[in-house]
Amino acid sequence: MSDLGSLVPTLIVTPICVYLLFMLFKFLNVVLWNPIRIQKLMASQGIKGPAYTFIHGNMKQMKQMQSQSMATPLGLSHHILPWVEPHYCSWINSFGKNFLFWFGPEATLYVSEGELVKEILNNKEKSYPKRDLALHVKKLIGNSVAALFEGEQWTKMRKLANHAFRGETLRNLTPEIIASTEMMLQRWKNHKGCEIEVHEEFKLLTSEVISRSAFGSSYEEGKDIFHKLQEVTNIATRPPSLFFWFNGISKMLGADGVNDSERLVQEIRSSILEIIRKRENKVMTGEAESYGRDFLGLLLQSCHDVVDDESKRTTVDDVIDECKGMYFAGQETTTNLLSWAVMLLAIHPEWQEEARKEVQNMFGNQTPSSDGISKLKIMSMIINETLRLYPPALAVIIRKINRKVILGNLTLPPNLNIYLPIVKFHHDPEIWGEDVHQFKPERFSQGIPQATNNNPTAFFPFGIGPRTCVGSNFAVTEAKVALTMILQRYSFKLSPAYVHSPVQVLILRPQHGVQIILEPLMQSA
Repeated sequence: MSDLGSLVPTLIVTPICVYLLFMLFKFLNVVLWNPIRIQKLMASQGIKGPAYTFIHGNMKQMKQMQSQSMATPLGLSHHILPWVEPHYCSWINSFGKNFLFWFGPEATLYVSEGELVKEILNNKEKSYPKRDLALHVKKLIGNSVAALFEGEQWTKMRKLANHAFRGETLRNLTPEIIASTEMMLQRWKNHKGCEIEVHEEFKLLTSEVISRSAFGSSYEEGKDIFHKLQEVTNIATRPPSLFFWFNGISKMLGADGVNDSERLVQEIRSSILEIIRKRENKVMTGEAESYGRDFLGLLLQSCHDVVDDESKRTTVDDVIDECKGMYFAGQETTTNLLSWAVMLLAIHPEWQEEARKEVQNMFGNQTPSSDGISKLKIMSMIINETLRLYPPALAVIIRKINRKVILGNLTLPPNLNIYLPIVKFHHDPEIWGEDVHQFKPERFSQGIPQATNNNPTAFFPFGIGPRTCVGSNFAVTEAKVALTMILQRYSFKLSPAYVHSPVQVLILRPQHGVQIILEPLMQSA
């Protein structure tokens, strides 16, 4: 009996030891053996890069180089690549256009060779699926179009989103954009001749536009959602800890803000659900005849449509995920596009005046129309050049290879990420000429194909192909309306307080805002 008693602890301890040994083996495979294997495999094919450092990869090196770069004043130069991505510039000079680097223990192939990029973007054999999003970002936008890459769910939601942002819908939304811009300009009346920080102003504007045009609610109703989205964004951009690549451990220990982000996302879900329920109740009680013609209305109509195949039905969770994706992507992209455009026009008064003349010729002092907005050629040139110099995302997307594939003359192993740098192509003198870092909207006077010599990898600020950002036309239309109405009322110049400091926080934004000085035009005084 005593022998049996002594065996009990052993029987318990043995499975625990086996489990711990298994976890240790798995840990070492992720952070040591697999990186060594991939590094040797790629080096044998001529692809080199900075050496892998245990667990951290190259992240400490990247952070250090970014800190050193940003400690040096940039001035008003648009040559932003060495400033925001000094590590990539250094590694291109050392290892060539294509090199291997490490996000922690995750191997990433930086590809800036045009032909290889075209092959990846064509993706005819579906060899380059979208990389899984970071845990916080995934919770932030769920299974929205922005998070998905392929499959029936993506096809279903992409089709619905395309319908929501087609030309007719955009024309119907223009009055809402105008109304929101008028609210902003009313606030600006208190700043005539004074400094105003427009980045925060545009953040309020885009929040209002999304709430009004996409959800039929005021900013007051949606501001809590925006506040929580910003908190989750801040969590998502924190430097990752040791446990970043082990979500289960991160959650258990509360590392990397996992628990905070989960709480916030649940609160965001509840807020959006409340807006949905209000819309549904109005239809059920007969107060409204339909769910509405806005983005939410189209989603809800699809949710309630009778379908033969239940798997094709839009669920309430689908609606909530799309709303979260729209709130996040819709606000950030347009806010920064407007901020950079105003900054560029403030330091290039000749183009500001050209744009104002076009606006006055088209609309005078009257409210802009959707048809007129679509005909603003100089405005389109300015926006395209802004997107070229300051693309919303510095990388088009990071692809994830799940199986061995052949890319050009390279054999790529599974579990390899691919990084395609938008900003590198947008600032490539081989594509755009020696004046690549200058603000020259005339590049686009004959349209994008002529400006890029029909090179699809030369200019793709919103992505490329069938997975181009579904809301890109909405963002550009919103920017055109806002700039038109500003130019009708004000001239503006940069404040001496402005510090040019582009920084990547998920997307490219002005770190210290954009301070300008407003001067009212005579007719709007």
